[in-house]
Amino acid sequence: MTHVHESSFEPAQFLVENLELLPRGRALDVAMGNGRNAIYLAEAGFEVEGIDMSPEAVNAALESAREAGVTIRAQVVDLESSYQIEKGAYDAIICFNYLQRSLIPQIKDGLCPRGMVVYETFIVDQAQFGRPRNPEYLLMYNELLDMFHDLRCLRYREGIIENKRAVAGIIAQKV
Repeated sequence: MTHVHESSFEPAQFLVENLELLPRGRALDVAMGNGRNAIYLAEAGFEVEGIDMSPEAVNAALESAREAGVTIRAQVVDLESSYQIEKGAYDAIICFNYLQRSLIPQIKDGLCPRGMVVYETFIVDQAQFGRPRNPEYLLMYNELLDMFHDLRCLRYREGIIENKRAVAGIIAQKV
């Protein structure tokens, strides 16, 4: 087994801090990567599905879930083409460190009534700290807030964290 650097495997702080807000049930982790957040939700009692474009990431996530003693469902999907998030299916949809603006309407549609989205990714100020630098993958100021303006915002933060990452994060509920 290769040793995973600890911090890259710990769940996102924004998720951990706000876990108690989320309605238990089905959760979808969009662009799940190594599965750190999906596994965290599974340990907290959610029925978790994860999707990612990378077969390596999905395999690593499934392996880590087994090691952690939890079950997650995970599939390799092309988020930029044919894949569609199931409508009205999820109590929680999370997305971290990934920005695909075309997915936002699908994320909203994927929530069941009173379902919640937890979304955190990089803002334009991130370029000074390194990747991503491409503006296509960076949020403008207040853009995340605007994207989910039709949901009820429960938590929002935006700015530079620990002088090393520039992010915006929102937790919003479909009402």
